Amino acid sequence: MATTTPAGVRGGRAKHGGHASPDGGAPMTHRQIMEALSGLLLGMFVAILSSTIVSNALPQIISDLGGGQSAYTWVVTASLLAMTATTPLWGKLSDLFSKKLLVQIALVIYVLGSAAAGLSHSAGFLIVCRVVQGIGVGGLSALAQIVMAAMIAPRERGRYSGYLGATFAVATVGGPLLGGVITDTEWLGWRWCFYVGVPFAIIALVVLQKTLKLPVVKRTVKVDWAGAFFISAAVSLLLVWVTFAGDKYDWISWQTYAMVGGSIALGAIFLLVESRASEPIIPLRLFRNRTITLAAVASLFVGIAMFAGTVFFSQYFQLARDKSPTMSGVMTIPMIGGLFVSSTVSGLVITRTGRWKAWLVTGGVLVTAGLGLLGTIRYDTPYWHVAIFMAVMGLGIGMMMQNLVLCTQNQVAPEDLGSASSVVTFFRSLGGAVGVSALGAVLANRVTHYVQDGLADLGPKGAALGHGGTGGGGIPDLDTLPGPFRTVMETAYGHGVGDVFLYSAPFAFLAFLITLFIKEVALKTNAAPGGAADEPVPATAAAPTGDTHELPAVAPATAPAAESAPAAEPVPGPGSVPPGGGITVHGTVRTAEGAWVPQAAVTLISLAGRQLGRAVAHTDGGYALDAPGPGSYVLIASADGFQPQASTVVVGEEALAYDILLSGTSGLAGTVRSAEGGQPVEGAMVIVTDVRGDVLATGLSTADGAFTFAELVPGTVTVAVNAEGFRPLALPVEIGGQGVTRIDALLQSGARLQGTVRAGADGRPLADARVTLVDAAGNVVATATTGEDGAYGFADLTTGDYTVIATGYPPAAGALSITGRGIDGHDIALSHPAE
Repeated sequence: MATTTPAGVRGGRAKHGGHASPDGGAPMTHRQIMEALSGLLLGMFVAILSSTIVSNALPQIISDLGGGQSAYTWVVTASLLAMTATTPLWGKLSDLFSKKLLVQIALVIYVLGSAAAGLSHSAGFLIVCRVVQGIGVGGLSALAQIVMAAMIAPRERGRYSGYLGATFAVATVGGPLLGGVITDTEWLGWRWCFYVGVPFAIIALVVLQKTLKLPVVKRTVKVDWAGAFFISAAVSLLLVWVTFAGDKYDWISWQTYAMVGGSIALGAIFLLVESRASEPIIPLRLFRNRTITLAAVASLFVGIAMFAGTVFFSQYFQLARDKSPTMSGVMTIPMIGGLFVSSTVSGLVITRTGRWKAWLVTGGVLVTAGLGLLGTIRYDTPYWHVAIFMAVMGLGIGMMMQNLVLCTQNQVAPEDLGSASSVVTFFRSLGGAVGVSALGAVLANRVTHYVQDGLADLGPKGAALGHGGTGGGGIPDLDTLPGPFRTVMETAYGHGVGDVFLYSAPFAFLAFLITLFIKEVALKTNAAPGGAADEPVPATAAAPTGDTHELPAVAPATAPAAESAPAAEPVPGPGSVPPGGGITVHGTVRTAEGAWVPQAAVTLISLAGRQLGRAVAHTDGGYALDAPGPGSYVLIASADGFQPQASTVVVGEEALAYDILLSGTSGLAGTVRSAEGGQPVEGAMVIVTDVRGDVLATGLSTADGAFTFAELVPGTVTVAVNAEGFRPLALPVEIGGQGVTRIDALLQSGARLQGTVRAGADGRPLADARVTLVDAAGNVVATATTGEDGAYGFADLTTGDYTVIATGYPPAAGALSITGRGIDGHDIALSHPAE
């Protein structure tokens, strides 16, 4: 629980947020974090560059290797498939092994795959090399988010996710441009698209070795190889069916039944394996959390939209608009620019405010709108129209892609960080793989249909050309086609790619609908424990024993407050048997970030409501209780600054290990006291406003000067305090992401001086008289001008000697001493000498 104390407030000040430090001490600075992330960002740049650099070269590559539209699609799908299948495995490995070593291994695998791809002599061999590349990409994609989460608090992570999005955008826009230039350069050729990333990869490996320092968690390792195999097999079989359905066989056929049924069966086996695995590749309990489940499903649909937008643009610009590979890359800049701007800006704003849902929802609207607009494009659509449509889609993707991972990481414990992050990435890659396969098949079908229609319109000449030079479905070479037939092919590809975007729009709309149901939880302000430490972390700190359960919240009145529990009560350590005998229920109480919650009150009651035992958690969060025998009980945990939690536990014949997660609340509490004597001030009005000046909460201090506000949004607020007889006070306060921020408001006494200025023998009130108050040092403290009633007044004065000067008639001055609450009724008489 942080204690926030702005200037003028007693106590220490806890800054909002903060990052894990290499030594576990002072928070990491922005420079230290950027140094640690530099190698990781460079590795991501190499991987993305090597992926996108071939996008504009693919039509030329497939043409040179003698492949068709199916091969074109599978060159993309193979990498996505391998990435999809291995992403959860990389995530799980990161929970078990050195994250730094895994990043380096993934980078090496990717470089080897890229180098081999440059030697390809057939489309089949290229597809195999793309599988190797995909394995490396799966590691880098999953580990990039995991490494960031290990070092940076969720509240601050939006800012650095923006840097990751910016790296993604620069590599994405630079890749196609560089690939186009290499392909168009005769003495280089497309094979250098695969070789050019090798020097960058070597630099990335060196930088990673020097700058990336992460904890090495030492504990028993059990890799779920069976789970990895069955999920890979299920996804692979599904993609094979999507790719060939409608081409090699009908959508409704025995092959469809066999492949879909086989994929479902493999998926069921995977679920069975995961439910029994001690270290599952995807912990199924994660899906009990609604946010994680919805984010995963939304990522599935976002993947379809995202990869559709990046894969088929090269075919549109080169085959429908007859642009070179270089110009094809240049023309996609609006989409990448939109992604760059939205990912960077959203990350910075999320860091500042802690709020992310509005960005997700807006991103869903923009992606849907962008794809719907792109569904209207044809080969002759004005480019500025296409550019606007691409920019809209890019803005939406930038808002959704990183933030879906961010909101998921905000919900899990540190030991599940890798698995949870990879779950979202997995579903996004799965959507991309399935989407590219299915939409590639749709494109081939629609292009064939539009070519046939176009050739039919040409009459006998069109019929004689057959497939229009496509070789029965291959990628056409437009330069070899006569003018009329070339127009037919351009029209077919323009309309076909437009159909692909139009079919993608409903999936983006589904992602938008899902984000509406994701509950926004303010981002936490602590990184995973030990996130940046370089020393090995003991198993007891990194992986608490027992299963972790997220308990449903109960009303605060149902559980005793932690502070009411006797601090001196002896607490057995985890796993020990309490003095009373019986069956032990033990474990740890901690936050979602993995921090222990000492002094948490844990109570065991029967289903009838009778208290059976109570314990107070140790400094390491450990607790132990004594259940009278086997049966079902209710376990309640509470602590100051956290939501009380309750859950039903089933106790058997042996001791039960049960860890408890407490969700923090953001609140503000404190006391109002007199600055002179420190006495509490009752009835003081306390007002909390946000940075825009909107009032968030108001309340009166109690007899002991205390005030409390619960459920405040984390961030900077202003606390104004006003009490009779005291000078008003305004304080800037930083509300933490969880727990109660405490302040002491010290009010200076505020005496007042008021009276009436009178004139003439009859002592009538004098209007427009000017009254000046001067302190003992000769400084003008305040001035006032009387109204028709002749009244004047000064408030918020400190005690001391003053001089009051009144003008209007010949001036009059008088000395007075102000003490206590001040002086009421200090009249001033003014008159001419003759009067």
